[in-house]
Amino acid sequence: MHKKRVAIIGATGYTGSELVGILKNHDKVEIALITSESRAGEKFSDVHRSFQGIVDDRLGKAEQIDQAEADLVFLALPHGISMEYVRRFAQKKFRIVDLSGDFRLSSPAMYTEWYQKDHTYKEGFEQAAYGLPELFRDEVKNARLVANPGCYPTSAILALAPLCKSNMLKTSTIIVDAKSGITGAGIKAKPVTHYSNVSDNFQAYGIKTHRHTIEIQNTLEELTGDMPPIQFTPHLLPVDRGILSTIYAQPAEKTSREKLNALYKDFYQNEPFVRITENPPAIKEVRGSNYCNIYVDYDERTNNIILISVIDNLVKGAAGQAVQNMNIMLGFSEHEGLHQIPMNP
Repeated sequence: MHKKRVAIIGATGYTGSELVGILKNHDKVEIALITSESRAGEKFSDVHRSFQGIVDDRLGKAEQIDQAEADLVFLALPHGISMEYVRRFAQKKFRIVDLSGDFRLSSPAMYTEWYQKDHTYKEGFEQAAYGLPELFRDEVKNARLVANPGCYPTSAILALAPLCKSNMLKTSTIIVDAKSGITGAGIKAKPVTHYSNVSDNFQAYGIKTHRHTIEIQNTLEELTGDMPPIQFTPHLLPVDRGILSTIYAQPAEKTSREKLNALYKDFYQNEPFVRITENPPAIKEVRGSNYCNIYVDYDERTNNIILISVIDNLVKGAAGQAVQNMNIMLGFSEHEGLHQIPMNP
């Protein structure tokens, strides 16, 4: 069978290397080009040494995209830079999965407000589909440009979607308390990611202002038609990878754990990467995989629904979900290349 050709623009970060690792074992595609503007000419395995003898391809430059004859291109670039490549590639035939935040929101004005940066390719908002397959599969299937969701939003939105779509929440009561591993901060060194700051430590950050707040709220509003401001607080865990979100909200009317559990199992019964658990999940139960584990409970004493959602921030929160979107866009089985079993311990 003729394999589809894919390219990765910006493969020297954590997300780029995770993409290469998944795509290397994908039976239906071949990697035609891996790029890095700063390290072009070097071997990919010189940058990510775990790939020695596995992926020794030379890193190219983005300008080589025409020679690659790609069917689909992944943009594993920071926000603010990715939009420029989408603009440059506007007339190309290949389809795009953008892993930055540049096209995740509903408008350029909203982007400017939360990212504190003007958007240079506003036309992209009209083309982009939000790439959360469990909720927007049909839009992803036909899109030329897919905005791969953020890691925190993936965890929170999948947990809240059944309740929001069923109008079972007082939406003004939603509180998302989320924790992420250090790889969520990216590969470039920063004071906050120094070993002495991360090790044996635990801290909140981005209080009230984190840009994933509006992504969660914006997407849930699409499901409900109306979404009051949500409270979202992220925290930095002293672990490599993984996200655990604990979410609280009050029901619109009296409910029970049994009723909620039945709702979630029915809502996600045909979704291969969402698992409803009987016990509160831990991040090692999804580590290295494309799964999202969700636990739902109800506290009669406080009248709060309690949701706990875990994902691997580099897989279901980034590269794995990008490949899941690619599979849908190119007509493959959604599982293709994503059979990784969680690494525990």
